[in-house]
Amino acid sequence: MLPAASARIHGEPLAELPQDLYIPPDALEVYLEAFEGPLDLLLYLIRKHNLDILDIPMADLTRQYMEYVDKMRARNLELASDYLLMSAMLIEIKSRMLLPKPEEIEQEEDPRAELVRRLLEYESMKLASQRLDELPQVGRELLVAQAYYEHIPQQQLPGVTMDDLLAAWQEVLRRASHYVHHKVSREELSVREHMSMILRKLNAEPLLEFIALFDVREGLPKLVVCFLAILELAREGLVRLTQQAAFAPIYVQAGEVL
Repeated sequence: MLPAASARIHGEPLAELPQDLYIPPDALEVYLEAFEGPLDLLLYLIRKHNLDILDIPMADLTRQYMEYVDKMRARNLELASDYLLMSAMLIEIKSRMLLPKPEEIEQEEDPRAELVRRLLEYESMKLASQRLDELPQVGRELLVAQAYYEHIPQQQLPGVTMDDLLAAWQEVLRRASHYVHHKVSREELSVREHMSMILRKLNAEPLLEFIALFDVREGLPKLVVCFLAILELAREGLVRLTQQAAFAPIYVQAGEVL
């Protein structure tokens, strides 16, 4: 039974590696850890080796830290500059701990105190950052719904007062006075009939000027009946009387039937 192919070259199975294959020493080096700074590296080493952060063994920690720094220096000198500063600080703390303490000094501050304080503060901020990163974020777990809404404001025209309506009616009478005649006749005038006639006009053209509803050549009686028909339609809500501004022409438009 042939061994399973471990690789393929140009489609041909390769059961074993060639004897003359040369692999550079650095070709298979993989670093999985990524540190955000010297404190992050120190905290990683402390947690990895289960060290007591309040009682740090400086000799072991300094040795492990320097091993990582040497690897970084071999690849990126600019990146290692901050780490070199921390290594100097670790060596200083280690040296101070090795020095004999003078007898006249009863209690001296632990040389590791400042480093421990900075590590605890950094760890607290890092945990808070991780908790914030775990919260749902827009674009990752949440998508913002977007909808287009076009609001078209409805123009509120000013209302028509009785004085405005009276002035418009007087204008109709003034125009009718130019067509006065002395023909005497008797005819039946119906307000309801004129109401229907006005509604038919508004059905064909929803907005008409008030004066345009009167035919001044028909005489004063019909003008009065037409005026009464408009008032009755307005009272019943079948038409609306509006004007663009004060003292502007009055317009009649079909109202909403409730």
